[in-house]
Amino acid sequence: MPAPPDSAAAAGRVRASQAGASRASIELSAVLISVDETTPRLLTVHHGREGLGLPSTHLDDRVDRTLQQGVRRLVGSETGLPVRYFEQLYTFGDRGRAPGGRELAVAYLALARYQPVHGPNEPSWLSCYELFPWEDWRSGRPALLDDVILPAIDEWLARSTLDELPTRRERAELTFGVGHALWDPVRVLDRYELAYELGIVGEAMAASSGDGGEGGAGRRARAAPVTGNPRAGDWRGIGMPLALDHRRIAAAALERLRGKLAYRPVVFEVLPETFTLSRLQQVVEALAGQVLHKQNFRRLVASANLVEPTGEWDQRTGGRPAELYRFRREVLRERPAPGLGLRRLGGP
Repeated sequence: MPAPPDSAAAAGRVRASQAGASRASIELSAVLISVDETTPRLLTVHHGREGLGLPSTHLDDRVDRTLQQGVRRLVGSETGLPVRYFEQLYTFGDRGRAPGGRELAVAYLALARYQPVHGPNEPSWLSCYELFPWEDWRSGRPALLDDVILPAIDEWLARSTLDELPTRRERAELTFGVGHALWDPVRVLDRYELAYELGIVGEAMAASSGDGGEGGAGRRARAAPVTGNPRAGDWRGIGMPLALDHRRIAAAALERLRGKLAYRPVVFEVLPETFTLSRLQQVVEALAGQVLHKQNFRRLVASANLVEPTGEWDQRTGGRPAELYRFRREVLRERPAPGLGLRRLGGP
């Protein structure tokens, strides 16, 4: 029986709408983080002319029953690393994030013990603080803040309309601790996104030059200092850029990881089976980007009941032997949030 005229017209509109709609492809990206001595490192691979970026692949519906299966396949094929910890991070899908049409990137945070890597796309470990040099406060306040970032924020605030100014000032305070606000080490993504808006990172300059824009972001990017890296060539802006929006994805991952230190025992995923308490603190400091008070840290570890002594000693300390500990897996069943109990890691 033919459909009523208005029903047929409605069906035609739906078909036309579907035909005109763009189809988004799905990319899987892995932010694989480890710690080498005192350096938090992120795994990168070569993306041809686009330079270094995160390991990425398209979802293969023939073999990947789940997204996590796909990202495990990706990490295995790119590095062969044994990775025990994966969690879905976020879905990135801004228009223009990749050439050739809209592409959704489902990103995963992965943690592994550090070891050399080999693979088809020349995987290598890159310091997280090459990407985000303003995030490492272990040697004091980064000079980059006063030399580049705060002047860019001042200029941004000066250009604000009366309606924009309160919101912009609040963002500056919450992200980069402008004025008397405290630095919150967890707001990594917020800081990167404000730096992008200010035009002081290389990706912002590339976007500005690509569309011919002459806004404040473009002017600021061209005024920022020139830095370089032999693996990726020279660029303008602060920190090392990655392909596409991969530095934004990496910022989201570091933010997630720093936040999780407070309530999940994720730090043990990058440690060996046995470790000293000094090594545990060293790794937490590397990921947090700040120095922690030794005695306070040890009291937190003891009260959290996260570790237990092995009865063995590390003789390689160069001085007095240090007792070796291991993670108490029973704590996962003993309480719902078995972390270091740090609601916020504090601030420099």
